[in-house]
Amino acid sequence: MLRTLLFTAFLGIVFFIAEHLGGKDLLHTEKWTVLAFFFCLSLLQHRLMEYGFRNQREKFIEFYLTATVIRLLLGIAFVGAFLYVGVAQIQRFIITFFALYVCYTCFEIYELYSNLRRDLKS
Repeated sequence: MLRTLLFTAFLGIVFFIAEHLGGKDLLHTEKWTVLAFFFCLSLLQHRLMEYGFRNQREKFIEFYLTATVIRLLLGIAFVGAFLYVGVAQIQRFIITFFALYVCYTCFEIYELYSNLRRDLKS
């Protein structure tokens, strides 16, 4: 969970630096909201994985797939809510959302892989 916080802080610093170095046109104005959304999703998924791995190792795959589907559905609902409200610069919003989705997905796969590899060695 600490790694998730550090990863989010790293992305926040990247956003802050990009904004001050003239990258305002690359990122949507709602980037902080999207970052907070992915942070919350990542914490939720981390908790589900921790519970699935600790209590019911034989059902870990089901927990992982369930968490992934929940994450996908919540992501679709999040984008849908912003589109319904009428967010400005829709393409930039979706690109920002998708870029963060890919970043967090890669991060979570790396975390899961490193945890599973550590548990297989012991």
